[in-house]
Amino acid sequence: MMATRDRVAAAAKGRILVIDDEAEIRESLEALLDLEGYQVDLAQNATEGERRFESRAYDLVLLDLMMPDKSGMEVLRDIRERDRHTPIFMITAYGTVEAAVQAVKLGANDYLPKPWDNEKLLIEIDRVIAGQRLIDENTQLKRALKQRYSFPNIVGKSERMLRVLDLVTQVASSRSTILVTGETGTGKELIAKAIHANSPRVDHAFVPVNSGSLPTELLESTLFGHVKGAFTSAVQNKKGAFEVAHKGTIFFDEVGTIGPEIQAKLLRVIQEKEFTPLGSNDVIKVDVRILAATNADLRKMVEEKKFREDLYYRLNVININLPPLRDRREDIPILASHFLEKFSRENDKFLGPNGQTTLRFDPEAMQLLLDHNWPGNVRELENIVERAVVLASASLIPLDVLPDYLLHAGGIRIRRNENGALPADASLWEIVADFERRTIIDYLERFNWSQTEAAEALRVPLSTLNQKIKRLNIDVKRRLN
Repeated sequence: MMATRDRVAAAAKGRILVIDDEAEIRESLEALLDLEGYQVDLAQNATEGERRFESRAYDLVLLDLMMPDKSGMEVLRDIRERDRHTPIFMITAYGTVEAAVQAVKLGANDYLPKPWDNEKLLIEIDRVIAGQRLIDENTQLKRALKQRYSFPNIVGKSERMLRVLDLVTQVASSRSTILVTGETGTGKELIAKAIHANSPRVDHAFVPVNSGSLPTELLESTLFGHVKGAFTSAVQNKKGAFEVAHKGTIFFDEVGTIGPEIQAKLLRVIQEKEFTPLGSNDVIKVDVRILAATNADLRKMVEEKKFREDLYYRLNVININLPPLRDRREDIPILASHFLEKFSRENDKFLGPNGQTTLRFDPEAMQLLLDHNWPGNVRELENIVERAVVLASASLIPLDVLPDYLLHAGGIRIRRNENGALPADASLWEIVADFERRTIIDYLERFNWSQTEAAEALRVPLSTLNQKIKRLNIDVKRRLN
């Protein structure tokens, strides 16, 4: 009975997988962790470790860097392709700055040189497992709250996107007018469609209107319809978007481009829920929910008398602001995977036996995607992934498949506070980039800013170092003067 209670307690504290080819290391870690109440599984090589990881769930993995059958980096990459959440600590007797940076980039939670401090190791294991369990509990709670809603085309796990989806969930069932704001390419129409799809109006039409692509006369006819003879080319009666969207939703994309005359008529429809088709005296009543989107600053346009103030407040009852991709970089890997899956199927390329894509970006290519500033946001990423799928000749997509402008783009933006330090809310990508930048500068200073000697000392190709110098905005020319 006592043994059963001990097993239950150990299971409750956590199960840890140790992958190391040295028997002494495995045995010492097993003894240490067992005394702390953890259940421990051991693997003597990479192949056995991956097999054990596939066979059951673990709370944490301790992974050796150097093993005879496969390197720890390869195991780390393989695990992260299937599981992005289980904490992984790399352990090694051959610690280098470059290896630590690469491990963090590939998804390791910590990097421990041998020999380690047992007390500090246990504290860190306890902290990380407790933190991951809290994240898992929050994720399960959010899923439970959203179980009646579906956002199949909206991909993202960042806190900012989760807040957006929480807001979509809250407002979908209401009748309120909603203004979706954000830069071009952030997915404003997808959000509008998600609101409609999860609203009581889902069985009726969703009618998008691209306000910016239509001249005033054509836009008026598109919105309100016309009768035969209303103008020269009106050879028959035509229903407008408002009439087609009756009982459903109408979506105005780039609403800030609508001219003053149409703004006045749109305001009347919102207030009176009625309109008159061009060339007609008949008033048509409609029940339509209005969603609008813009990448412009409508408030500034109101101040400049370019947009009606009363219409602005009618449209901006609820505002949903979409963050640019550069502010949610943690979503880039899963967005890239989503688009790889989509375009592999569309092009019937690199599909495995289960029908899923075998394509993935190599670490350097993925790092470049993470570092890019994404002025075109998600739409730009989608185009780049589609291009990569078309040009790919093997399952691992290399750096040179990416477009030239991306290879020569400006570096990653690292935010700093007034003291020159990283802000308290710095992302993992900023922390890693800042560490990598400081390390490279340190090595360059050691060798009097000789990139060739620094590259040799860091054990990376000179071309790789040059790419990193550019991406991390290290001004070599200024330092040499």
